[in-house]
Amino acid sequence: MIGELLQWLHTVFVERFDGWVVLGFVAQFMFMMRFVVQWIASERVGRSIVPVAFWFFSIGGGILLLIYSIRQQDPVFIAGQSLGLTIYLRNLWLIFREKRRDPAI
Repeated sequence: MIGELLQWLHTVFVERFDGWVVLGFVAQFMFMMRFVVQWIASERVGRSIVPVAFWFFSIGGGILLLIYSIRQQDPVFIAGQSLGLTIYLRNLWLIFREKRRDPAI
């Protein structure tokens, strides 16, 4: 049982390791950083907020994860990242439109 697990881990994390896996890890790291940024910003003001950087990390991580999922031919991730990118871009559009109307924001 343990030998099978070790073989599986070796196959997944060593034998299959290539540039695409590196891209996937970078993408996942960027995507995770959006939550770190949001958490730090919220801690600083003492309430839950979503800073603009959250949406930029969402877009960066989402684009890289979409590229990775297309390469891996994973329809679940392709659909999920495509919808997510639409939402992230729309949120940035709304934020910048609001700032154009009221530069004091």
